[in-house]
Amino acid sequence: MATGNLTPPRERVWRANALLLLAAAIWGFAFVAQRVGMNYVGPFTFTGVRFALGSVALLPVLIAQRRRSKESLPWRVLLPGGLIAGIVLFAGASCQQIGIVTTTAGKAGFITGLYVVLVPLLGLLQRQRTGVGAWIGAILAVVGLYFLTMPADLSELRLTAMTSGDLWVLLGACFWALHVHILAWLTQRVEALPLAVLQFAVTAILSSIVALLLETPTLPGLRGAVWAILYGGLLSVGVAYTLQVVAQRDARPAHAAIILSLEAVFAVLGGVLLLGETLTLRGLAGCALMLAGMLVSQLVAPAGREVDRNPNSEGNS
Repeated sequence: MATGNLTPPRERVWRANALLLLAAAIWGFAFVAQRVGMNYVGPFTFTGVRFALGSVALLPVLIAQRRRSKESLPWRVLLPGGLIAGIVLFAGASCQQIGIVTTTAGKAGFITGLYVVLVPLLGLLQRQRTGVGAWIGAILAVVGLYFLTMPADLSELRLTAMTSGDLWVLLGACFWALHVHILAWLTQRVEALPLAVLQFAVTAILSSIVALLLETPTLPGLRGAVWAILYGGLLSVGVAYTLQVVAQRDARPAHAAIILSLEAVFAVLGGVLLLGETLTLRGLAGCALMLAGMLVSQLVAPAGREVDRNPNSEGNS
C-alpha cells in the first residue's frame, strides 16, 4: 500500500471547505445572472440550456479521465444514483428559477439558505449524529441570513406579504437539502466527475422537455440571455456543482450546508455591485454572523473527528 499519497483527514476536510466556499461564491453571483437571463427566456429554458452547457463542458474532462483509468464504473449505483440526483436537482433549480422572477436576489438567497437547518433535520431522520457545533453554526447562519436580507420593519414580515416567488424558492430549498444528503451518500460509492455529468444531463433533459411543453424558446431570446447562460452553464453548473460533488466526499452534510449558505452573502454582494442594491450595517452584521456560524461549525467539533466517521476518510492506496 502506497502511503505517500495519503492526506490527513483534517487537511482533506479544510480543502473540501475551501471548495464549498468557492461554489457558494459562484452560486451567489448566479442569482444576478438568473434574474438577467429571465428577462429574455423562460425559467425552464434557462435551466435546460445552462445544465446542458455545463454537462457538455465537462465531457472532454470525463473522457480524458476514463482513458487514464483502468477501473470500470459502478453503473449499478451510478445510473440510478445519477438519475435520482438529477431529478432532485431539476426540482430545486426549477423552483428557484420560477420563484426568483417575483422576489429580489437577496431575498431569494435568504430563503434558499434556509436549507442550512433542513439538512441536519433530514439527517435526524436517517439517524445521523449532528454535533453541537453544527447546530450552533446553523442557527448563527440563519440569524445572519435574516439580518442580511430581510427588512428591519417586522410589520413587513406578515405571511400575506410573502409572494408566490418566495414560496417557490422555499420549496426549492427543501429539494436542495435533499440533494445535499443524496450527494453525501453517492460520493462515497461513485466517482465525482461521472456523477456530476450524469446528474447535469438528467436535469437538462427534464428542463428542456418542460420548456418545450410550457414555453416558447426563441433564438433572439437565447441571444439576449447569452452572457447569463454562459455564466450559469460554465461556472454555476460546470464548475460550482462539480466542486460540491467533489467536496462532499470529505464534508459532513450539515457542515456543507452551512458553508454553502454563504451564497446569500455573495448574492447580496452581487446585487450591490451589479443591480444597484444597497448593503446596510444590518446586512454587514448578518455577514459577520454567517461567517461566525461557519467557523463555529468547524471549530467546536474538530474536523478530524467528524471525518473519522466517514468510511472512506483514511485515504486511497
